[in-house]
Amino acid sequence: MRIVNPTAIKGENIACDYLRKKGYKIIERNFRKGYGEIDIIAIQGRTLVFVEVKTRSTNLYGTPFEQISYFKLKSLIKTAEFYKHTHKGLPDSLRIDAVGILLDPSNNLDKIELIENISG
Repeated sequence: MRIVNPTAIKGENIACDYLRKKGYKIIERNFRKGYGEIDIIAIQGRTLVFVEVKTRSTNLYGTPFEQISYFKLKSLIKTAEFYKHTHKGLPDSLRIDAVGILLDPSNNLDKIELIENISG
């Protein structure tokens, strides 16, 4: 059974809105394979984009991007490759992006940042 984190869900919803405004077409959310999960899968232009979303309410334990470890990135790459292999008709070009979200004490958006191609 998967435990749902309300802060993570809020962050993913904010990220989807933000990405749509930047021209991303969201095609799937929360794709899970035994060894990993991808928060958002989208198409931007002619590129298939896998997006990791990290949401925090404080930077006390590091920024949202500092929460993406080497092992998390390897898991994202492996899961993205599996997705691409099992879903035909998608763009050949692919990349992994990250969205970092910081919420204020009232649980509203304080800051959002996008880093493209975190694996390259």
